Amino acid sequence: MTSLPLSGCSTALVTPFTADGALDEAALTSLVAWQVAEGIHGLVPCGSTGEAATLSLEERRRVVRLTVETVAGRIPVIAGAGGNDTRVAIETSKAMAAEGATHLLHVSPMYSKPPQRGILAHFRAIADASPLPIVVYNVPGRTGSNIEAETTLALAEHANIVAVKEASGNLAQITQIIRHAPAGFRTLSGDDGLTLAVIAGGGHGLISVVSNAAPAAMSRLCDLARTGDMEAARALHLQLHNISQTAFCESNPIPIKAALAMMGRIGNNLRLPLVPMNTSHEPALKAALVEAGVLSA
Repeated sequence: MTSLPLSGCSTALVTPFTADGALDEAALTSLVAWQVAEGIHGLVPCGSTGEAATLSLEERRRVVRLTVETVAGRIPVIAGAGGNDTRVAIETSKAMAAEGATHLLHVSPMYSKPPQRGILAHFRAIADASPLPIVVYNVPGRTGSNIEAETTLALAEHANIVAVKEASGNLAQITQIIRHAPAGFRTLSGDDGLTLAVIAGGGHGLISVVSNAAPAAMSRLCDLARTGDMEAARALHLQLHNISQTAFCESNPIPIKAALAMMGRIGNNLRLPLVPMNTSHEPALKAALVEAGVLSA
């Protein structure tokens, strides 16, 4: 799995909790099994959608281990291991590898806001020490700093850095990466609504929030676009437009957890400082799920 190029749709997996805030292991394994059965191309536990900032290292290890055991080698498991302390990120990487992950997702350091040369040094140090291939995650809306295209392209030259999850929303920046990246390096959208545009421009897929609730549809969208059936891909893209917008009506993963609760997949439980979705959004979210074909009217 570590040698296979990443492509298609991988789900940025939520972490189910019980009402008292503990890991809901039964709900997690059920959700993972359903994702695989629905045809998802990969799973990404312990990212920002998985509320990793509120998980202890022991909990993160447990989430990854349960995901790996349930997947049973059928698809990649790209474990979130990022942080703004490079030394801790390296140790977390080793822990995730020990639990059986196939790849690691590393977000650009948040809060610290290092210059581009600091971002380069951070990722290179992790890649040098990591036993697994690295996916760079650029999400300026959460970290407070952008990984510029030139920086991503410099990182792409490292043998152990194999892909980027690009959630800057900047198509010009993403296009520059696609155009100049070395052979084998994968550019993945980090924004559900830009999936079709990124793949049409030469990208390889996405890491998705929406696929928590619509794994089959998001995977099919990627398959259609990657095989050149743009008419069918465009139709599905339009069908999924509302859920791709409504899933971010409040901070992720608040709406997607509400959606999964509506579908009976998990309890609508989050850890503070996140709180359940405002009930005023429920009609729009339900309508979007119905339109996407994942919830009965």
